Amino acid sequence: MAKHGSFSGSSPEDDDTETPLLLPVHRDEAATTAAGRRQASPLLKALLAHRYPAIASGPAACAAVCALVDLGGAAPTNMLGVLAWVFLWWVTDAVPLAVASMAPLFLFPAFGISSADTVAKAYMDDVIALVLGSFILALAIERYHIHRRLALNITARFCGDPVRPSLLLLGITGTTAFVSMWIHNTACTVMMMPVATGILQRLPRERDGGASQEEDEVRRFSKAVVLGVVYASAIGGMATLTGTGVNIILVGMWSAYFPEQEPITFSSWMTFGLPMALVLFVALWVTLCLVYCSDSTGKALSAYLDRGHLRRELSLLGPMAFAEKMVLAVFGGLIVLWMTRTLTEDIPGWGILFHNEVGDGTVTIMMATLLFIIPNGKSEGEKLMDWNRCRKLQWNIVLLLGAGFAIADGFRTSGLTNILSDGLRFLEGAPVMVIVPVACIFSGVITEFTSDDATATLVLPLFAELAKSIEVHPGLLMISGAVGAQLSYLFPTGSPSNIVGFSTGYITIKDMVATGLPLKVAGVAALTILLPTLGTFT
Repeated sequence: MAKHGSFSGSSPEDDDTETPLLLPVHRDEAATTAAGRRQASPLLKALLAHRYPAIASGPAACAAVCALVDLGGAAPTNMLGVLAWVFLWWVTDAVPLAVASMAPLFLFPAFGISSADTVAKAYMDDVIALVLGSFILALAIERYHIHRRLALNITARFCGDPVRPSLLLLGITGTTAFVSMWIHNTACTVMMMPVATGILQRLPRERDGGASQEEDEVRRFSKAVVLGVVYASAIGGMATLTGTGVNIILVGMWSAYFPEQEPITFSSWMTFGLPMALVLFVALWVTLCLVYCSDSTGKALSAYLDRGHLRRELSLLGPMAFAEKMVLAVFGGLIVLWMTRTLTEDIPGWGILFHNEVGDGTVTIMMATLLFIIPNGKSEGEKLMDWNRCRKLQWNIVLLLGAGFAIADGFRTSGLTNILSDGLRFLEGAPVMVIVPVACIFSGVITEFTSDDATATLVLPLFAELAKSIEVHPGLLMISGAVGAQLSYLFPTGSPSNIVGFSTGYITIKDMVATGLPLKVAGVAALTILLPTLGTFT
């Protein structure tokens, strides 16, 4: 009895009282059933813990596509199957993002889509060099707390005395958007969110027993700050090529699909991206002020936050050191080189000195190399950066970009883009004011359920081939698709930046939808007006 009770997990007292006397037969059946469940349960838990169902979903989807789908040839069918495999691994996190992004390196040669050398070359080109150099510069900025100094300086200027919530939001979101223009928006969010939450830590959190009107105002303002950092990071990244991976993917695919067209350079993109970002930033600021601020918000904040606190935080950083000045000098020099490599058709940039053989990635790596040469002035022999600190490089983003370029090449060589583009042929002959919003909304819906970069990887090859088949300027479709992929404002799954903000606990999905939906509408409207106006799409 004791042995049986021990096996069933019951205490000796239970065995000697009610259960054996009342239900002796059913007890044995129950014990047998429970034992079977306990034997099966660890196996099921192990399968789920190791994510084997998610891992198997990729090969299973690929096999199903190859067996059931007929696209008129083996190459496009195999490409669609491989795409389903990689996409499911991306969406389900079956394996780490970097590992899933390396899958084309073995899947493409195995399925006869492209050779090993061809697919490997997609993982390293000038665009990837641009990303690598930008990440190294971002690590240098983070090492010397330059982002924190910049944020505190600007926020202290905008705080107001007494506190003016609208100006404080303008300072925080404006700083975030500016920083995001020059580094990847995910890295910007990761750097700026601690600055924002550091300010919010002085404010009371909502209590279970209910909140007073003053505490409710503070809670609503806290939501505005977190949402402002998340969305300002995405909006600021839209202004430049280095601000987001989507723009990088666009540049790479543009040059691959349309080498005869004028290349998209850092300066040429800013002529469109900066006005677009400014319109969206104003829409963000107005939305945050209208939804989350009221006449009594400033009074509620004055009890917890003032300009003196921000100045004290700034004073703790001390004066700007030599290392900080050098990092800023390198960063400023890089921006100048980006902007002046190519100017206009009549006034060539400095790139002509090198027969226009250099790219934005060339100068980015060159300036990043200086960080490993210039001393930091703190310890003898110590430089501004060392390679050990580069272990924090976001290799998952780098490999994701490489996978995107490889998939784009596979789309083109397999003929899959020609087949898929037939589904959007209704845009043939449509006016520009219809083509742009349709392409943007198509991409904007997909991006809410997967990352910005993954969305761009999927839709841009499709739009490239569609532009050829319906004979419209490719910029109308590809740029619309790229911008739509960046309008991931509704759900945490839309981008890593959304996840960073959502994980703070200050915001909910309802908050994201309430703020993100007006921004999404404003983005589509602004793109419909600005793209034909600022571009030369004839």
